[in-house]
Amino acid sequence: MKLSVNTEIGLTHLLSRKRQTLVASLGVTIGIAMYIFMNSLTLGVNRYSDNAIFKNAPHLRVYKEDEMSKPIPGVSSSSGLPVIVNPKISNTSLNLVNPQKLLKDIQSQKGVTAAAAYVTANLFYTNGKSQVNGVASGVNILEANAMFNIESTMIDGDLRSLVNTPNGILLGVGIVNKLNIKLNDNINVISSVGVVKLMKVVGIFKTSFAITDKTKSYVSLATAQQLLGQGPNFVTDIYVNVATPALAPSYVPLLQNLTGYNVEDWMVANETAVAGSKIRGIMLGGISWAILLVAAFGIYNILNMTITQKLNDIAILKATGFSGKDVIRIFVLEALIMGFLGTCFGVILSLVPTTALAHVYIGADIGYFPIRFEPSIALKGAIIGMIVTFCAGYIPARRAAKVDPLAIFRR
Repeated sequence: MKLSVNTEIGLTHLLSRKRQTLVASLGVTIGIAMYIFMNSLTLGVNRYSDNAIFKNAPHLRVYKEDEMSKPIPGVSSSSGLPVIVNPKISNTSLNLVNPQKLLKDIQSQKGVTAAAAYVTANLFYTNGKSQVNGVASGVNILEANAMFNIESTMIDGDLRSLVNTPNGILLGVGIVNKLNIKLNDNINVISSVGVVKLMKVVGIFKTSFAITDKTKSYVSLATAQQLLGQGPNFVTDIYVNVATPALAPSYVPLLQNLTGYNVEDWMVANETAVAGSKIRGIMLGGISWAILLVAAFGIYNILNMTITQKLNDIAILKATGFSGKDVIRIFVLEALIMGFLGTCFGVILSLVPTTALAHVYIGADIGYFPIRFEPSIALKGAIIGMIVTFCAGYIPARRAAKVDPLAIFRR
């Protein structure tokens, strides 16, 4: 296939300066590789951070807020002084009214993937003279497992035993170690309202979060209700998962209108973790952009030097009938060729650090480092790389297009 004159001239310039072409392309290669690696690293770490949150927390939580006592309205003393009441939490029930209907209504909403009733009970675990304070989650364990994949954290026993054992309990490994107990042992638990119950350890889990492992346990919904001295319709929370966690805040007004209760999304409940993800994204994104800009300046400088050196050639081209647009096309084509070569090699080069880091074993529940090659980021990096190199070539090309051949010939 015959190439156009503009293309042949551009290729001649590139091939006659192989070292400069190679250096410029190498700058783009490193820039693109680092951009893909940095953004893959950010995405992988943020994905792990979010998954760690979702092991214990739902995307949305429906609950009844504590109410504060208020001054009696319209009541004052004969001297005109208002009645002062020391604000305290009112002694009102946190029970959700008709929780089964609420559950069905929530589960029927578009985008909701799972919903489960929860009862939270503060209690003490005791074994002889040993005592540990903590919190028990009263749940339908199969529903909870569908939401949080509790089964993946089990190190002993079977969580399904909780369904068939009325007085069964799943304990965190920290509680087990502190009380010096093992699977199938019995322990006493004392709730915050003074109810004492003998429980059988049917499973032990380990989340690798020290606070969770040292305080948390799972019991059946009925057991939690008994520990709090409540009836079978007592439910304090409804946990909800949606198909896209990032869209959880958009469900808050919907569920508030549907249930009439407070709704909290996971981003509000974990503001520090969300802020950490944003900081990582900004920091690593800034570094990768800086590297790309350095590569772009390399192309700009090389083309700028080429134009300075080729002023006579440019003047001859324009004198023989080439327009300013033709000159722009020649130098932009050179920039795009260097950018294309650098982008292709950059995508390939990014596989090296990404694959190497993905095989680094971290340990605990993390396993291997949470990073992988992200095709979407590679595509985005390639597009950005070509745009940046186009701009780096277009700016000096415009200057070349404005060259006056008569002024050059007079020199």
